[in-house]
Amino acid sequence: MSIDLGRARAFMASHARVLDRLRFEAVTTGGDAARTAVIHALDAYRNPDGGYGWGLEPDLRAPESQPGGAQHALTALADAGPATSPHAPALLDWLESVTLPDGGLPFALPVSDPVACAPFWVQADPSESSLQITAAVATQAYRAARWDAAVRDHPWLATATRYCFDAIRRIDEAPFAYVLSFALQFLDIAAGTHPEAHDLLDRLGRFVPKNGALPVVGGAEGETLRLLDYAPEPGRPIRGLLDPQAVSDDLDRLELGQRQDGGWTVDFTSYSAAASLEWRGHVTVEAVIVLRMNGR
Repeated sequence: MSIDLGRARAFMASHARVLDRLRFEAVTTGGDAARTAVIHALDAYRNPDGGYGWGLEPDLRAPESQPGGAQHALTALADAGPATSPHAPALLDWLESVTLPDGGLPFALPVSDPVACAPFWVQADPSESSLQITAAVATQAYRAARWDAAVRDHPWLATATRYCFDAIRRIDEAPFAYVLSFALQFLDIAAGTHPEAHDLLDRLGRFVPKNGALPVVGGAEGETLRLLDYAPEPGRPIRGLLDPQAVSDDLDRLELGQRQDGGWTVDFTSYSAAASLEWRGHVTVEAVIVLRMNGR
């Protein structure tokens, strides 16, 4: 099996937003210019307060800065490394400013205009910390910190890390699929600097089925988080929880997922026509990243 990068590039040109087109070029060419261009493309989504909004999270199209926007911004910064952004410290300053007293982030802040926004963003309680979003943002911050000491040494990352460890320790039954997925990703990357993450990773491993598939209860019909969604990188601690054959099978699934138009699809509900296209561009980049790092 193999994927067709030419068709994928054509799909990105005809379907994807500029940010993801540039991420695709950075991933496939490794060029410094493309990586720097990713950094600059993020500026279109940046607010004066240092955070990110304006639909950077495709199903959260309101303009104000949101934790979900921060997650996507840090993902792009991590993928653009070793290029770094001069705005990264301000983003973590913003995250620190909206962090709740227990050290966690709210799933979302109040949304000024709910048009084309997913209801789970609009209806979120801004006074309650969310392990799901805090772990998701912290994971990407750790990824970006591989390249950027300003991210690595920012006090917000230590605060969020402690919150996530404490919240994960309290898990005593199988959590919602997205909570489990992001908690696993967080523990996997935090394990490089925090030995306690290894024990917590083993504890959460009991909730991971043999094939690695995590059905999303209450999601779209058939919506499932796959093994490679939370364990994409070979050689990581999380891979020790998983059956190597299950990893190989999921790589086959992902490789076979390229459609005739050159892109990949999602199995969850999008809340606007723009989001439908943007998610496909986003997951196409992610698919290429994962397959390349796994030798496919």
